[in-house]
Amino acid sequence: MDRWIGKVAVITGASSGIGAGIAEKLVKEGLIVVGIARRKERIEELANKLKGEKGKLYAVKADVRKEEEILEAFKWIKENAGPVHILVNSAGIFRITSLGDGNTQMWKDVLDVNVLALCITSREAIRDMKANNVDGHIIHINSIGGHRPGVPTANLSGASKYCVTALTETLRQELNAAGSKIKVSSVSPGFVKTEIFDATFRASNFPVPEAIKNYLDSGKVLNVEDMADAVVYVLGTPPHVQVHELTILPLGGGTVSPDY
Repeated sequence: MDRWIGKVAVITGASSGIGAGIAEKLVKEGLIVVGIARRKERIEELANKLKGEKGKLYAVKADVRKEEEILEAFKWIKENAGPVHILVNSAGIFRITSLGDGNTQMWKDVLDVNVLALCITSREAIRDMKANNVDGHIIHINSIGGHRPGVPTANLSGASKYCVTALTETLRQELNAAGSKIKVSSVSPGFVKTEIFDATFRASNFPVPEAIKNYLDSGKVLNVEDMADAVVYVLGTPPHVQVHELTILPLGGGTVSPDY
């Protein structure tokens, strides 16, 4: 990780959960981290907590569903932080709905955050890396649901993660064809205990099912620190090594979501 000390890492969805955990870990590793999220104040709280660590955390407010706000965020980064070396696409949402009788706006929200925002931020990071001759690294926080079917009510959410799997491979081939040394990696966890479940069911107008609550408390799930460690592992590989896909499951846990 020494080669990344003092370099800029951009993390979307950095206000909570996996994104916040990765931000904290990279600051402690000595990186300059720019956290992007709607809830800027939560990133600022984390930044205050991390004062005195080797690196530094900046908070930038942006709704990744809006391209103009993403572009403004990258403009701020260029003018205030420096060249982008790492992008971690951690922003993601899930919605509980159906395909046969689903909510169109929920579908759009999932695609805007999980697919289009990931494409836009990756494009902007690559443009910045190329402009500054940076052999950087792009990491997509994917899901085991991006490789095998999950539960029916998470239909489009799972499909959006299948898109992330395909986009990771497509970008790898595109960078290879261009002779670029920019790396791209997908990190696909099983269940990770974060507040996303409360947010998901609240936005979908459902209470969190007891089966989900019990599963999260079963000890057969991953935690945020596991994901942060995984990202550091991927970043810490030698320049000639690219971890294209890293799948992480809890010992003794299932490979897909519990039935709800």
